[in-house]
Amino acid sequence: MATFFGEVLSVYSRAVEEDDDEEEQDEEDQLILRELEDKRQVRVRWSPTIEQSPDSGHRLPCPHLLLAVGHNATRFVSVYFLSHGGWDAVGHVSLWNERTVHSEDTTCVLHRHRESHVLVCQVDCFVAEDQLFQWTEQVLGSLDASQVTVLSDCPAAEYQSPQPLGPDPCLRSLHTSAWSEPICCPPVELPNLVSGLPAAVVSFCQLHNISAAVYQCYSDARSADSTTMDMFRPVVARLAQDLKLDFSPDRDILRKFISQANVQSNLYI
Repeated sequence: MATFFGEVLSVYSRAVEEDDDEEEQDEEDQLILRELEDKRQVRVRWSPTIEQSPDSGHRLPCPHLLLAVGHNATRFVSVYFLSHGGWDAVGHVSLWNERTVHSEDTTCVLHRHRESHVLVCQVDCFVAEDQLFQWTEQVLGSLDASQVTVLSDCPAAEYQSPQPLGPDPCLRSLHTSAWSEPICCPPVELPNLVSGLPAAVVSFCQLHNISAAVYQCYSDARSADSTTMDMFRPVVARLAQDLKLDFSPDRDILRKFISQANVQSNLYI
């Protein structure tokens, strides 16, 4: 640019500098988003001791997957199934999200029965909406599952009905079209819905023509409760019989869960 006196001055544009700053900021934002996306990935680690590991490209044979989602469902599986022995930890599902930042346990352990190869998975951590598809793809996509049973907790306040539920828990079911066994409780009535991980699992099974059923227990219990746990007993009685379990609860583990729940409740009194 030339002045009136013929002096040539350099042109300075703040717009150019601002564009450079915006590009640098965009790159930083994209890097942060990529790191966050990578951190939110659902990862499955399989034990190197199992034959035909999914890590090597095989689908693990699984005659029956028992998936427990929620506090009472996971405790029920511990008390009535895993406490009897004969199970090996064969896989771990790890995840991270905003709700698990301060959680001590964000790993779901996959146990396999030594004789029957039935798999049990307990999920007592929050799975975010954007992680549901990942979870089902990573876990169920690694299995050659013939049948899937999902036990799930749900607050009684979320149950919509003209008649109040009352003080006792109630059990409702939802199954895929491939399910052929008797259902031991009424179906989920509209406008009630199955949501979260149970819904993602049953949708995956419906899409892949896998026999699957979700049993959702509506209860006021906010912590481990023996009455709520007992609601799941008729659902898996046949499975326990196939595994040759006596299907009696481990009283020591049950008392431990109940006492822990009582201690936590007393903290808020």
